[in-house]
Amino acid sequence: MSRFLNVLRSWLLMVSVIAMGNTVQSFRDHSFLSEKLYTGTPQFVNGLQARTFGIWTLLSSIIRCTCAIDIQNKTLYHITLWTFVLALGHFLSEAFIYKTAPLTIGVMAPLIVASFSVIGMLIGFQCFPETQEEVGARQKKRN
Repeated sequence: MSRFLNVLRSWLLMVSVIAMGNTVQSFRDHSFLSEKLYTGTPQFVNGLQARTFGIWTLLSSIIRCTCAIDIQNKTLYHITLWTFVLALGHFLSEAFIYKTAPLTIGVMAPLIVASFSVIGMLIGFQCFPETQEEVGARQKKRN
């Protein structure tokens, strides 16, 4: 395995652990979301929305942790990449379309993490060894 994929595994594990903490916080006290993320319209944040956010964050955390363990699983790798794309889309839309999450440090942090993660995972595709099927398909094209 390449050194880059090992670094990416560590990054995914770290992001996963941080997300677990955010999950706990979302279930413990929903004011966390209105004070740190959705500061544009804190009146829209309630316990149900916080628990839904917590479950979404927990699912993303589990997927990312599983990918860190089995990073060479291409299907899992793609799903993990999509967790970051969805997070990026969510926070960008809340900031610029719905105006519920102004660009504070609480919103910038997940935007930066998701952006670096998407870029890192796209670079990581270059580090995957070719499978036997890919080698065979390439050889058939040559003939």
